[in-house]
Amino acid sequence: MTDAIRYEKGQDNIVVLTMDMPDQSANTMNAVYREAMGKIVDRLEAEKDAIAGVIITSAKKTFFAGGDLNELVKVTKADAKDFYQMILRIKGQLRRLETLGKPVVAAINGAALGGGWEICLACHHRIALDSSSVQLGLPEVTLGLLPGGGGVVRMVRLLGLEKALPYLVEGKKVRPAAALKAGLIDDIASDKDDLLAKARAWVLANPAPKQPWDEAGYKIPGGTPSSPNVAQMLAIAPSVLRDKTKGCFPAPEKILCAAVEGAQVDFDTAQIIEARYFTELTTGQVAKNMIGTFWFQLNEINAGGSRPQGFAPYVTKKVGVLGAGMMGAGIAYVSAAAGIEVVLKDISLEAAEKGKAYSAKLLEKKVGKGLMSAEKRDAFLARIKPSAREADFEGCDLIIEAVFEDRDLKAKVTSAAEAAALPGAVIASNTSTLPITGLAAAVQNQDKFIGLHFFSPVDKMPLVEIIRGEQTSGETLARGFDYVMQINKTPIVVNDSRGFFTSRVFGTFTNEGLAMLGEGVSAAMIETEARKAGMPVGPLAISDEVSMSLMNHIRQQTLKDLAAEGKSIAEHPAFAVIDLMLNEYKRPGKAAGAGFYDYPEGGKKHLWPELKVRFEKPEAQISQIDVRDRILFIQAIETVRCMEEGVLQSVADANIGSIFGIGFAAWSGGALQFINQYGVQDFVARAQYLAEQYGERFLPPALLLEKAAKGETF
Repeated sequence: MTDAIRYEKGQDNIVVLTMDMPDQSANTMNAVYREAMGKIVDRLEAEKDAIAGVIITSAKKTFFAGGDLNELVKVTKADAKDFYQMILRIKGQLRRLETLGKPVVAAINGAALGGGWEICLACHHRIALDSSSVQLGLPEVTLGLLPGGGGVVRMVRLLGLEKALPYLVEGKKVRPAAALKAGLIDDIASDKDDLLAKARAWVLANPAPKQPWDEAGYKIPGGTPSSPNVAQMLAIAPSVLRDKTKGCFPAPEKILCAAVEGAQVDFDTAQIIEARYFTELTTGQVAKNMIGTFWFQLNEINAGGSRPQGFAPYVTKKVGVLGAGMMGAGIAYVSAAAGIEVVLKDISLEAAEKGKAYSAKLLEKKVGKGLMSAEKRDAFLARIKPSAREADFEGCDLIIEAVFEDRDLKAKVTSAAEAAALPGAVIASNTSTLPITGLAAAVQNQDKFIGLHFFSPVDKMPLVEIIRGEQTSGETLARGFDYVMQINKTPIVVNDSRGFFTSRVFGTFTNEGLAMLGEGVSAAMIETEARKAGMPVGPLAISDEVSMSLMNHIRQQTLKDLAAEGKSIAEHPAFAVIDLMLNEYKRPGKAAGAGFYDYPEGGKKHLWPELKVRFEKPEAQISQIDVRDRILFIQAIETVRCMEEGVLQSVADANIGSIFGIGFAAWSGGALQFINQYGVQDFVARAQYLAEQYGERFLPPALLLEKAAKGETF
């Protein structure tokens, strides 16, 4: 077995510590690290008089990845005492390192995030390799945790409260040049030899350095919480933070507490405060939800968990996009950003040019901020060719249709594009609701037809829902998956059905909000409770964004399609509200300047005051928790139905798809994890109560009852 941390003393008496955890692709703060670091520090202290200094580096591609999430996700409330003691041991080792009395340099040769950055902070001098693969920061907050290895304590003492908070509360990550500018690192190296040469030179030039916070007379930069300017910032910080977290995410709040409380006491006491908050978060449920979904399940998806096996990876070379509206323009942008040639077609060249202008506008912002050179922008734009002719699709190996949700229009444009593209081209539709199997009837090679459902705005939204029709081949699905990864999006794979997964679940969210309004529940309460439940916006606001005319159009198309199949659906109570808003009040949504909200020019949108008069009934008010649960439960129940019907094939796709695609409460870890963490039996009981009170749509599906009976989770 190799040493987890190699100890090599050179002729100059400088000890190089190379972190290289055995049988792992990255270094993590697991039991092997803790034991190795303990022995190393003992040895350094014992041999102190014979060494000139210490350089810490890594044998892996990354410097150090941070805490071991396999370990952290298992820590329960019962383990709190042992876990807390273990954290104090990790902190103690790093504290002994920085108070060794000898210079310690971090030679950062790869990404140092989380625990990796905390090791760097415990060094007297930090030098990073000037490479795009190097990122520095403390992203623990994104997994519901806080930096527990001294990260909060040292960042506050290094930068001061105000400058440290974005790195701690938002998990801001930086590249070497920005880190140097911000004062996080002291130097940049051109290559690995330069990195070690600079580290050695600094050790020899600084025989007895101390950390700034260990110098006599040290003061926190910018002042302590009692300094007037800091006190002023801290007076509003909790309410600003609460406005962002809505009380759903404990980590940012605990980070603020640890930072502020730690800034008022000595270094060692601050370490204890940090360890206590870290233990509280690690043993809590929200961190478990977030680690499970945003780490393990997201990695499972990105590793190709839903991709059909046995097909060689495919690189898409030329994409034809049909329709240069909002969606088409966005798809052209993300494809060109990935280096793919794009033909952007619309009815007229003028309309296609307008679609290309969308990319130009986004790139202009980047050039303005100094994030992109003018040459790069020009090369990017040259990859997008606006057109009004099918003939320009020659050589395309992927065609994506992004026209209006109308079956006949989609059929017409896809069949014409298929004829012009390469013989083996994959033909995709960006429909959000129309079944793929039906749309595939318009093309010759139905096995090459697939759904690629993007979300608006395409440049910002991380998800693409891939829909497999009845005829879609495994190879086509694999190619669709590879394209989504190529454009740096997260793919989830679903089977064909009306509304697929995301639109179906999203529909239950908006409809539930409208149904409550129709019952007479206060509009302000519906919107507030949705945000307090963890949804990014309320159901009335999002209905305005989507527009009630589009919601009505989708409903009419559905009724028409079902009638053709000899089926019908029960009318949802939300439809009466949509009809009133459209036909009687003539308020179709945001684009028209009037919906559930008023949109004053240059002012902030606000709820239409008339909602109180026209909808609200004092006797119809229900409890806040019922409003919140109706919003979350209806989405979780619909997600279970999608699992039961085989629309969804994996729990990871369900959880990631619900958060990235429809903004389901991220603190819960996704729609199925929401059920797991609520307790499956308790969830069933609560759903039955909601069904009695508010309608059969809350009745738990058979799959859910089965899981509850067996005591299983999703």
